[in-house]
Amino acid sequence: MPKKKYKFRLFSAVLATVCIILVADAVAPTASIGHSQYIWWAIMLIGFFVPYALISAELGTQYPSEGGMYTWVKKAFGKKWASRVAWFYWVNYPLWIASLADLITSLIMTMFGVELNLATVLIIQAVYILLVTVLGMLRISQSDWVANIGAIIKIAILGGIGFLGFYILFSQGTANPVESWTDFVPLLSADGGIDWAGLSFVSLIIFNMLGFEVVGTFYDDMDKPKKQIPQAIILGGILIAVFYILPSFALGVGTQFSEISTDTGLLDAWQILMTNAGFDAGVIQAVIITVGGLFILTLISNVSSWNFGVYSVIAYAAEDGMFPKSWKKRNKDGVPYMVGIWTGIVAAVLAFIGIFIGYILPEMGVDESVLEGFSNMFWAFFSLSLVCLLLSYIPMFAAFIKLHKKGKQVKDGYWLNIGPVMRVLMGVVPLLLLGISLLFTLIPEFSWEAIQDNATLLVSSAVCVVIGECMVLNMSRKDRQKKLARKHK
Repeated sequence: MPKKKYKFRLFSAVLATVCIILVADAVAPTASIGHSQYIWWAIMLIGFFVPYALISAELGTQYPSEGGMYTWVKKAFGKKWASRVAWFYWVNYPLWIASLADLITSLIMTMFGVELNLATVLIIQAVYILLVTVLGMLRISQSDWVANIGAIIKIAILGGIGFLGFYILFSQGTANPVESWTDFVPLLSADGGIDWAGLSFVSLIIFNMLGFEVVGTFYDDMDKPKKQIPQAIILGGILIAVFYILPSFALGVGTQFSEISTDTGLLDAWQILMTNAGFDAGVIQAVIITVGGLFILTLISNVSSWNFGVYSVIAYAAEDGMFPKSWKKRNKDGVPYMVGIWTGIVAAVLAFIGIFIGYILPEMGVDESVLEGFSNMFWAFFSLSLVCLLLSYIPMFAAFIKLHKKGKQVKDGYWLNIGPVMRVLMGVVPLLLLGISLLFTLIPEFSWEAIQDNATLLVSSAVCVVIGECMVLNMSRKDRQKKLARKHK
């Protein structure tokens, strides 16, 4: 608990929710799905997004705690399962921060059409990691202005894509005419068969929807958390849904699907749409630089909004003996600062490894085939971030089924007035979608070649699970020793 109570208004809580979950760079890859994206959005909104938001609102007020998911899973299944959640939740985080640091340097090179030298790349990535680490020393109520600015910028950037897409639609017509109603059918291949690889789109969309549980960790920063948490989640959820679907649709009608791929980023989307709309090359370049600069600001605000939620979960796990004892240390405002410092250190090491592979090894004259192998291995390792994030959420939905069955714990907290069948459906359907997403992240296609291509990710995921289990076993051993010691006193 902070020594001083900071006021965190509903407006800021809603914008923080938008900043946490709305991913500006996700629109183009989703639009690349084609006309079936609309059905996919409907399926994922109904099957995952809505239940996930409502479950987070209920658990966040019925079991109020800065420990968030850790507390909920611990209440349902005990310390071991809660510790597994914390482990996977944390492993994802420094990997994600390091990948964003690399993304920033790539954005700058795209914006200005230049190649950055080694020293410049090191400085930019180091400054980014240092900045988000320092922002992690603040409570969300102290840095709400960062989240507010980030959310407003994201809405403006995605709203701009929406405007461009509709401008092209009404002035030139759609770039992708519908040839048949089958164009909207998910998983349908060109020859009329079933394309199971299309299920990989589930992970693409789910990743863009995660983060509602972080709002529950803001409990102590709100004046009326029992009302504000569900309000922030529901109102923020509506804004998020609108600003995912609107620009995805606009990009789909303003650009041929063949011009978009899952690798197409935000700046590519703006450039393609502005070119199709007939803008002058000089204007396009100026807009790309402006949008790129604003996008970089959102990458700062995004991490700063996640920081307190993630660090609180890990601090609670450290108090239970899962992580080093020092990780539970908090500053005068109640922020777990030590876990933030170590997260920043790990992210910096990972970023340096990427720079070493991309810049230093080529200067040492290492063979290109060896460099390509190292590079593929490094980026496959970054995919571990998504795997760990997905794994951390699975127990949360199972916990909801068990905890909701116990009934209300807080009289005036948010409560889903549903029967046993709906309770199970709300927990099981998102859990199954997470499972599908996890499977197709690890193995995009059911073939031996796909397994070989993803060997690094499969091995690193297995190693991550083993390390987590070793830590859980060590924690359990210490707990048994403490119990024996108390018994013999």
